[in-house]
Amino acid sequence: MLGQFVRSLSPSLIILQRSSTSSCLSKAAFFSSNATMSLEEAKRCAAYKAVDEYVKDNTVVGVGSGSTVVYAVHRIAERVKAEGLKLVCIPTSFQARQLIIEHGLTLGDLECNPSLDCAIDGADEVDAKMVLIKGGGGCLLQEKIVAACAERLVIIADYTKDSMKLGQQYRKGIPIEVTPMAYVPIRNKVETRFGGSLKLRMAVAKAGPVVTDNGNFILDWSFPDDKVHDWDAVNREIMMMPGVVDTGLFVGMATKAYFGQKDGTVTERSG
Repeated sequence: MLGQFVRSLSPSLIILQRSSTSSCLSKAAFFSSNATMSLEEAKRCAAYKAVDEYVKDNTVVGVGSGSTVVYAVHRIAERVKAEGLKLVCIPTSFQARQLIIEHGLTLGDLECNPSLDCAIDGADEVDAKMVLIKGGGGCLLQEKIVAACAERLVIIADYTKDSMKLGQQYRKGIPIEVTPMAYVPIRNKVETRFGGSLKLRMAVAKAGPVVTDNGNFILDWSFPDDKVHDWDAVNREIMMMPGVVDTGLFVGMATKAYFGQKDGTVTERSG
């Protein structure tokens, strides 16, 4: 999977992949002074720095989902091979499980490893207060469960995910995972209580709605962005609606966020 993913990227990125021990900033020298690094290269810089700073020997690590996490797993595998790290990796989705297996890492679960040292995951958007929108890939429930079991949740992303407030850059809304029978009542209740609109997420390669790894539907809430929201209070109220399984709002959960920038640097934000 990773080989196919990497082969689809630019030749410049493949050069970067072969020299993982150098800093992303020094690797940016491969690009002309007028060029900027691609989003994929920015994701890679953030992922590698997070893994290098947070993944330690003899620890249990949560592996998130999404395109940026592909680079994190690749870097974890490099370090396991080079340094002999002993790790147990807990997946947050089918995709994450396959990445762990394909890279020859030790696969674990929460039944045997209920406490994690850290979890490394992506985000669709991160605001100035470290509130996250997650679930664009449909894995929000398992991602939140694993994050809640981790001592530290570390977010990796490119510069387009860094916002002052939610909705500034990410326009697809906040995912809400719901039991199938309740999607219409929940849609109506959220729209009445908070405004905006909710749409049932539809599948691309199948007829009908997206079905999560847990057998549920996802409502994407395009919330009003013309007012200040208390996201902790909003999240708590939505979670109390019968039929809501979880939301893509991660409030007060992230320890640190790494954002890969256009120039090859990585900016950081702490929670």
